[in-house]
Amino acid sequence: MSDAPAIDGDLSPRLAQLALYRWWRRAIVADIDHEAVVARIVEDSGWSPRFAFMTMMSAGIAVLGLLLSSPAVVIGAMLISPLMNPILGFGFSLALFDFRELRRSLKALAIGSVAAVIFTALIVLISPLQAPTAEIVARTRPNLFDLAVALFAALAGTFAIIRGRGETIVGVAIATALMPPLAVVGYGLATHNLPVGAGALALFVTNFITIALSATAMARFYGFGHYLSRRQSLTQTVLLFMVFAIMAVPLGISLNRIGREALATSQTRTLLNDKFGATARVTQLDLDFSADPLLIRAVVIAPRAAMQKVAALQSALSSRLGRPVRLNLDQIMLEPGAGALEAQREELRQAGDFAKQETERSASLARMVELVTGVSADDVTIDRDHHRVTAAAAALPGAALDTYRVLETRIAAEDAGWSVSVVPPQSGLPQIAFADNVDTLDPAARDAVATSIWAAKRWNMPALGVPGLPSGEPPARPNLSQRRALAIATLLKAQGIVPIATPSAGQRFALVPGAAVNP
Repeated sequence: MSDAPAIDGDLSPRLAQLALYRWWRRAIVADIDHEAVVARIVEDSGWSPRFAFMTMMSAGIAVLGLLLSSPAVVIGAMLISPLMNPILGFGFSLALFDFRELRRSLKALAIGSVAAVIFTALIVLISPLQAPTAEIVARTRPNLFDLAVALFAALAGTFAIIRGRGETIVGVAIATALMPPLAVVGYGLATHNLPVGAGALALFVTNFITIALSATAMARFYGFGHYLSRRQSLTQTVLLFMVFAIMAVPLGISLNRIGREALATSQTRTLLNDKFGATARVTQLDLDFSADPLLIRAVVIAPRAAMQKVAALQSALSSRLGRPVRLNLDQIMLEPGAGALEAQREELRQAGDFAKQETERSASLARMVELVTGVSADDVTIDRDHHRVTAAAAALPGAALDTYRVLETRIAAEDAGWSVSVVPPQSGLPQIAFADNVDTLDPAARDAVATSIWAAKRWNMPALGVPGLPSGEPPARPNLSQRRALAIATLLKAQGIVPIATPSAGQRFALVPGAAVNP
């Protein structure tokens, strides 16, 4: 009798698990027509000329909407996108250990993705509009909201196809997470803008993995792996685990970056609240992680006695975040005795004033850029979300490249919170002069190299030809021309420009624009 409690204690969890399993099979799995669902997925998840054509048309409409910065056109592209089918096929094939269907779905997705990227790149190449818009910039960095959109779209899409309701509408949501990033990859390829293309590709891969793994989890929840794969081998289990692990790597990297950015935002808000006190409100907070140093914009409403010095706050934030920061802080000070109602009124008034000020600031910068670059207002691109102004300058009489560079610097100095990019007309790069038998760069020569680097970045050129640069490994005893070229190449590499060897040109030469990177 002394052993009875122990036996009951051992059996109770097993009985509970068995009861839960039976409830799950009866309430969740039993009313699903698994064979019909799988047949429908397999029928639509493979490659076909129609799939490739519809993917290209959707991508074409999407990239036009991105170039026009028109969300309505981008949404229209989603209505005809067929990307949901191969991705759900991929997710269900993982749940069913059907590696034949997995290869088939991946083939369709690969063909569709490559076709979409090439087609959008061709459209951008022939388009007169190539400046990055706010819609394009928004698809260059995965964030928590992008992952949430992909996750919810995948869960809804899987549920809809299993239950047989609303697949088309949910397919639009899934395409929203995938087609615009693919179109931006094509844009980056056409404009030789590696950061934009790479960022959009990272967003596409992250969303694809999120959708595929979510579809797999939902399929397993509805009993597809259990119901249709009764004899699950050890090899299948190991392969499934390996696929999950490989796919989880880029997703983990994105989540790690997103987590670090969310932590930095939380630490910034906490520090501001601590410094200004419990009665203060941080009404607006924006961290630009792409800026160097980290740019923090904040608006705080607080009692007048709690006013803080911006320099001290900036130093404290730099210490807390462990990296250099630049703080743009607006302090809205309330008179003593002001209550919560007054603070709310001030917050609403300030929010309206802030929006008005932002509009006025962007309009003022746009007018200045329009005046300086000689283009119309329609040719000036304003990205208010990221505080960027971009314009391709017209050819000004007697203006050299350094003229446009100086003009850009002067416009940017008018408002330190905004980034200004003036794209100069295509022309020859400035001459770089060396004194006799000298291989060092004087200030004038360094400035000429800096102007060449600036122009290459504005033209989205990843490389520049350097006359006299040795191809391959530099010789043990380089001659004078080679030493000069190596000094210039060092400056190019420091700014992310690839130096390419071209024939020597003597004491006075210029870098070569538009050089291709040798394989």
